[in-house]
Amino acid sequence: EVQLVESGGGLVQPGGSLRLSCAASGFTFKSHAMKWVRQAPGKGLEWVSTINSGGDSTSYADSVKGRFTISRDNAKNTLYLQMNSLKPEDTAVYYCARRDLPPRGQGTQVTVSS
Repeated sequence: EVQLVESGGGLVQPGGSLRLSCAASGFTFKSHAMKWVRQAPGKGLEWVSTINSGGDSTSYADSVKGRFTISRDNAKNTLYLQMNSLKPEDTAVYYCARRDLPPRGQGTQVTVSS
């Protein structure tokens, strides 16, 4: 069974940084592209970023390009999202998922507020 556990969220001031982590189990992590998506209050899921299985190809939503960095450690079965220059509009629950599946974890709350 695919299991993904997100962590690292919290309350941060505008302009601050956070690093999200996603621990994966139940599948061959190194063989799958992964993604981060988010859901802001009262809104639908928004794709944030994708990384290929080897970690050498990434893509980002225009809203986060240049501020967020996706990465992975296949030896640790862990996906990351480094978030810099955070804005209030980044406030959301962040989920990691296999690129071919919808998110199924609990997510981690990120709140950007002064």
